[in-house]
Amino acid sequence: MLKVLLKRCLKIDQRIISMNSNIKDPIEPFGFRKAENSDRTEIYRLVETVLGNYSLKMDPEGTDKDLLDLNESYFKNNGWFEIIENRQKRIIGSFGLFKINAEICELRKMYLYPEFQGLGLGKKMLNKAVSKAKKLGYKEIILETNKSLIQAIGLYRKFGFKEFQPDHLSERCDLSMRLKL
Repeated sequence: MLKVLLKRCLKIDQRIISMNSNIKDPIEPFGFRKAENSDRTEIYRLVETVLGNYSLKMDPEGTDKDLLDLNESYFKNNGWFEIIENRQKRIIGSFGLFKINAEICELRKMYLYPEFQGLGLGKKMLNKAVSKAKKLGYKEIILETNKSLIQAIGLYRKFGFKEFQPDHLSERCDLSMRLKL
């Protein structure tokens, strides 16, 4: 029900925007921005909530250790981490680009609260991630996911991500994909 209401509000916003040429982006009741270490608690809650919806668990000593210090894990290491906020400045989505080596980055922590899925935000996040990876000089993006995340996998495939066999997979993941840039 909430998703239906959000879609209706977004359509109303788009109609208002089309009548007012001063507003530039029709998707914006939402804003994207560079994440800061002060966002860690909200990002952690987002990741934990979305994973919990699929009966998957956080791994603060392993896969999710990067959330302890976004500056060290991402920004000081030729990476990037971005969040989406709603009008009330609540973090509703995130994605990160984590350096693997000079040519490869890993798409990490791409999560969106369920009530905001289906609004085109995942597609916009992935567009931003691919664009940023290119700007950072990467030639390939890899990711790890779980086969229960059917919508996300469908989105990755639409963008051209292909499955591959990695040397290692995180405990909660059972699928790896990559995209040549």
